[in-house]
Amino acid sequence: MKMILAVIQDKDSPKLTQNLVKAGIRATKLASTGGFLREGNTTFLIGCADEEVESVLRVIREVCRAREQLVTPLSSAAGATDSYVPFPVEVTVGGATVFVLNVERFEKV
Repeated sequence: MKMILAVIQDKDSPKLTQNLVKAGIRATKLASTGGFLREGNTTFLIGCADEEVESVLRVIREVCRAREQLVTPLSSAAGATDSYVPFPVEVTVGGATVFVLNVERFEKV
């Protein structure tokens, strides 16, 4: 048995939830926060049989795509803020960070 932990952008969460349900894949959603952009993420916990891992990953790949987004960098707390003029920078966001872990024991109570 495997535990899949998938950290995705909040924007992708409703569509991923919908596609997981259509595929008959049960998941638990947790709200989380990303460090880099300080934006909301959703972490999905998905328990599945070893042979189901690739089909779960396929559903995640279909929904969670990387995309470009303009962000305005925050000023440095250590630097002088009177001369700081923020310019938007394009960064790649989205996609998914996925961990596949072995599960030694599983119980449903």
